[in-house]
Amino acid sequence: MRRLVSPAPVGRLATVRSDGHPHVVPICFVITGDVVYSAVDDKPKRHRRLQRISNVRATEAASLLVDEYEGDWSRLWWVRLDGRARLVDNTAEVERAISLLSDKYPQYVDRPPSGPVLAIDVQRWVGWSAASL
Repeated sequence: MRRLVSPAPVGRLATVRSDGHPHVVPICFVITGDVVYSAVDDKPKRHRRLQRISNVRATEAASLLVDEYEGDWSRLWWVRLDGRARLVDNTAEVERAISLLSDKYPQYVDRPPSGPVLAIDVQRWVGWSAASL
C-alpha cells in the first residue's frame, strides 16, 4: 500500500468538527514511516482560520484517503490511513516536514509553506485494489 500512497500527488484529508460533522479537503502530503505531513501553504484560501486546523485541535481524529481512478477499472485502488492528528510545534520536526514536502513538490522549493504543519500519526492502513496490493 505504501508504494501506491507515497508518490500520489494529492490525498483527501478527513477531519471531524467539534460538533461531530465530517470535513474533507484535498491536500498535498508526504509520508515518512507512519507519519503523514501536510502544511498550510500559500495557495489562495478564503481565510487563514482553516477548518481542518480547528478540527485537529478539537478532536485529533483524521483520515487520509488516497486513490486512483481510471477508465480501466482493473487499475482502480484506494488506501485510507487512519490516525491521530496533531499540529506540529517542534521546530526540528516542522523543518523536516517542510524539507520532505519540498522534495516531493517542486512548487515548495521557492515558496515553502508558511502556515501550520499538520501531522497524522497513522494507526491503521486500510485499502482495496482491483489488482493485488
